[in-house]
Amino acid sequence: MAERRRGPRPARPARPRPDRGAGWTGREFEVAVGPVAHGGHCVARHEGRVVFVRHALPGERVVVRVTEDRQPGYCRADAVEVLEASPDRVERPCPYSGPGRCGGCDWQHVSWEGQRRLKADVVREQLVRLGGLDAADPLLTGLAVEELPGGPLRWRSRARFAVDRTGVAGLRRHRSHDVVVLDDCPITVEPAARAVLARRWTGAGAVDVAVDSAGTVTTTRLDRRGAPTGTRVLHAGEDVPAEPAGRAGRRAAGRDWEVEGTGFWQVHQGAADALVDAVTALAATAPGETVLDLYAGAGLFGGALAPAVGGTGRVVCVEADEEACAAAEANLAGLPQAEVWQGEVDAEGLAGLLEELGGAPDVVVLDPPRAGAGSAVSRVLAGTGARAVVYVACDPASLGRDVAAFTGAGYRLTALRALDAFPMTAHVECVALLERAA
Repeated sequence: MAERRRGPRPARPARPRPDRGAGWTGREFEVAVGPVAHGGHCVARHEGRVVFVRHALPGERVVVRVTEDRQPGYCRADAVEVLEASPDRVERPCPYSGPGRCGGCDWQHVSWEGQRRLKADVVREQLVRLGGLDAADPLLTGLAVEELPGGPLRWRSRARFAVDRTGVAGLRRHRSHDVVVLDDCPITVEPAARAVLARRWTGAGAVDVAVDSAGTVTTTRLDRRGAPTGTRVLHAGEDVPAEPAGRAGRRAAGRDWEVEGTGFWQVHQGAADALVDAVTALAATAPGETVLDLYAGAGLFGGALAPAVGGTGRVVCVEADEEACAAAEANLAGLPQAEVWQGEVDAEGLAGLLEELGGAPDVVVLDPPRAGAGSAVSRVLAGTGARAVVYVACDPASLGRDVAAFTGAGYRLTALRALDAFPMTAHVECVALLERAA
């Protein structure tokens, strides 16, 4: 069904109202679209219920089709027809995006500038509602999501594609296990998309793919339980796959980094440099200081901060994944003030780690997974009295909850940056500085 209508709108035939108890799934009706919400949708209301609408924009009037109705207070819906369009609405650059299609992107129908405004609105709302900040705080009123180089397409250097029962790869529909078969993914760099989508993957459940700084493409087959079953490496300019050997190379902060072929690294090709710049500026480390780098991965932040603490300082990188720790050891080998500890970042483990350190850190840097560090870890870190906590967050809701834990333990948010590291999606990367309240 068309998403945009031009010219006068003809009368729509009346539809019988289903009984509320029977559910609204499949029902269509008009709504005025309200503000953006966390998760890639906007909020509307109909007959006293909240409707979370995808493929819409604040201020629009649309016809929605209910896609999911499982809760008494709200339902989910797609905007299937646009009656009054926002000035930020654009034609989708990806033919697979839209109601009922690929669920990989949230904002393909929004101008790039409009996407960043929506993300800033979400960050502000989450920090007010969950973080307890004042909406009039200049950190929030002045917040603008920063553009990264390269544009809104072909930025993704690492991805996971689903595979259907016939061995054909694609991405899943929103909130569904159904695989939408693709011949391209416009936000993924071409070598990565081509390496997966141009082949059949019979028997696989998914395929991870990553392209390193030299153009080497690494694909890893996963079975239907998510376990890796084989890796294929193709070097740039070559047609014959090579045997997997060693780690992939990534370039950031003016140097090369070793990373496991499809292991964790920032997805956006420009994100690692931008985040290192933000973290080092906010940490402002000085010679002789001790830095605790949590969820350290391959040691990117710890390695970037180590030179500033000098030979009398110390940087301790903590990471749970064994392969990432091995990569971090290699990356930090030339920095005697840096060390790598393998272990989970939880409240109990942190207490033991801090005891082994023999003193409180001056600076804490943490880059937790999407769920955040959690209130228990946040309170332990606040208890160290570190002069600065630099929190890298890929989810503003998790950031908001953890900021509340820090502020409740005597810290305050003193700086905040937001980076558009995931164009066309609802995701946004934030870097926050927490300092002890006076």
